[in-house]
Amino acid sequence: MKYVVTGAAGFIGSHLAEALQASGHDVVGVDCFSDYYDPGLKEENARGLDVRRLDLAQDPLAGLLAGADGVFHLAGQPGVRSFGDVFEHYVRRNVLATERLLEAAAAAGTRVVLASSSSIYGDAEAYPTPESTPPRPISPYGITKLACEHLARAYGVGFGLESVVLRYFTVYGPRQRPDMAFTRILRALAEGAPFELYGDGSRSRGFTFVADAVAATVAAMELAPAGATLNVGGGGEATMREAIAVCERVSGRTLDLRTGPEAAGDVRRTAADTSRIRAELGWSPQVSLEVGLHAQWKWAVARVGAR
Repeated sequence: MKYVVTGAAGFIGSHLAEALQASGHDVVGVDCFSDYYDPGLKEENARGLDVRRLDLAQDPLAGLLAGADGVFHLAGQPGVRSFGDVFEHYVRRNVLATERLLEAAAAAGTRVVLASSSSIYGDAEAYPTPESTPPRPISPYGITKLACEHLARAYGVGFGLESVVLRYFTVYGPRQRPDMAFTRILRALAEGAPFELYGDGSRSRGFTFVADAVAATVAAMELAPAGATLNVGGGGEATMREAIAVCERVSGRTLDLRTGPEAAGDVRRTAADTSRIRAELGWSPQVSLEVGLHAQWKWAVARVGAR
């Protein structure tokens, strides 16, 4: 099979592209190498992959999907700290880029797996949170991801586009973005540097190891019915204080912890109800938080040692 992976130089996208290649598929990656974080890190992620530099929001997309059996759309502007002047980047790189890709996919008759986020739920009315929960995002990022979901549905209704929406819950592991909590915590432990925690550490997350997220994403392309929306989460829910304790345990070190103010747009809790994806795809998370963080710790130590 031939697949296109957008955001292929990113954290999850690079793992996905590697997994598809390892399974014998032809993979074409695209990425705009934006400056949201160091493009050099994305260049490292993309080593060994066929990744074309392409801006989905403005570059011509004619021919991109020619002969493709499916497209995994993981490209986008991440991060819930999305208020203020940066909002235009979220509109452009999430909403506009997704609309243009869906237009191209509809024209080519190419199936799409769309990466969305648990951020669309906001402070959810129920935990664990099923897909039927009314979406009430509290960050501009979450609002743009929900808009992308609506666009996928609109192209399905209007043009018969086959798409599947995956709502990722806090994915972590090797290559995690440098602005994300576990990367910052583990780097601080490796370097003996202080770490500033947003808030008092009582906020909790349902954490998902990247290999589990990739397995769910591939299964969604192969097995999910068109129009499905599926939560991808599991492997352990923990407060930030509890997660820090796990990081200290796997590293054998004590974190120099400082506290700062809460961050606008951060929800109090996330926890995925994965009943639907288990029933429809036979997928379930395989990696516990401790095992996953041990893998990320080894990656973090290697990066610090390579400097």
